[in-house]
Amino acid sequence: MKKFFLLLISLILSFTSTVTWAQEVITVEGPEGEDEEIVLPEGLTMEEDSLLQLWQSKMYLYTDSTCQNPNYNPPYPEETYRERLRRMPCVMEMPWNPIVQRFIDRYTNRLRRSVSIMLASGNFYIPIFEEALDLYGLPLELKYLPVIESALDPFAVSPAGATGLWQFMLGTGKQYGLRVNSLVDERKDPIKATFAAAKYLRDLYKIYGDWSLVIAAYNCGPGKVNQAIHRANGSRDYWEIYPYLPRETRGYVPAFIAANYIMTYYCEHNICAMQTRMPMATDTIVVSRDLHFSQIADLCNISIEAIKALNPQYKTQVVPGDWEPSVLRLPLETLNTLIDYKDSVYNYRADELFKRRSSVEVKEVVAPKPAPRVSKGKGRAKAGRKGSKGRRGKATSSRRASHSSKSAGKSSGRKKSSKSSSRKKRR
Repeated sequence: MKKFFLLLISLILSFTSTVTWAQEVITVEGPEGEDEEIVLPEGLTMEEDSLLQLWQSKMYLYTDSTCQNPNYNPPYPEETYRERLRRMPCVMEMPWNPIVQRFIDRYTNRLRRSVSIMLASGNFYIPIFEEALDLYGLPLELKYLPVIESALDPFAVSPAGATGLWQFMLGTGKQYGLRVNSLVDERKDPIKATFAAAKYLRDLYKIYGDWSLVIAAYNCGPGKVNQAIHRANGSRDYWEIYPYLPRETRGYVPAFIAANYIMTYYCEHNICAMQTRMPMATDTIVVSRDLHFSQIADLCNISIEAIKALNPQYKTQVVPGDWEPSVLRLPLETLNTLIDYKDSVYNYRADELFKRRSSVEVKEVVAPKPAPRVSKGKGRAKAGRKGSKGRRGKATSSRRASHSSKSAGKSSGRKKSSKSSSRKKRR
């Protein structure tokens, strides 16, 4: 039975070790005309339903009722796409080829509604992106990198663990100053993650000096790009090292070109951006004590969903101010209420919401008294030994008595026989 159990466990472990995440792929025409499967970036797999569930979408976005023919995508000749890409105001290279066209077609057909939502969501995030990119002297067209990374969802997490708008991996995020622990994940902070991404892109450009290679390295890491360059005999042209890149990276630069195209020429394809209501004004406060979202929601008249949407970096609805001063973003009206009733908010349901103990008492271990059973057992053993001796003594006595009586009988018999013989002699 034990062998069967161990065999079952080994089979389960061998099965789970081979399970992989399903990745969505598209078939494109390769450089030599062959069919080739390319893994889609995360941002091109997110449908409109998931994007509409975001708090910002539910609160501030609504459909443009004046949009005409929103489901019709007019056809254009290949030359039109080439010319539009050429005329785009950018410093990065945006060439056309069949692979780029395949990604443009995906945006203009299957992802039309997602593009409408992203165009509206860009009102929240694009100004942040542009500010950081401008600060570090980077091309502003990089602002559309999160479109293919996360579809502008700050809560996006890839199967590989890349997180946030800019899809930072854990190690890279920490390398660029983003805190990640059990309570906080600053990869989901739109502002901090954006400035960290700008620094990372700047550093990659110092290595390669080519923006297409920079974008490829942002996706798969400098090591994989360096390997591809080596296998391409030292070429630093993205389209020459293309066959040697990982499958998921081969589609990354074409998807980035397509994202820039669709965010620029969406009107030509009858895609209407969703309308945006004026969002509430917000501001930040530094919190120096642990604060739970429920404390704010109950006393400051705001939903937990709204607090979470404005502060996506907090993983457990706790602002860990005790650990270090932490930033909390709230609508102005809510923020003023928190400032006015700060102590009351901190103390409200604190014992209920913060159950983690800071210290505990350890019960003293009392030394056990000598077990009475042990002493009684010893007494019984001694008594038993004494009793056995007494019984053995009685038995021995009885045997001795029996032996004595037998001996006496024998001796009396011998005496009788001697008397009878003496009588015979006298006769």
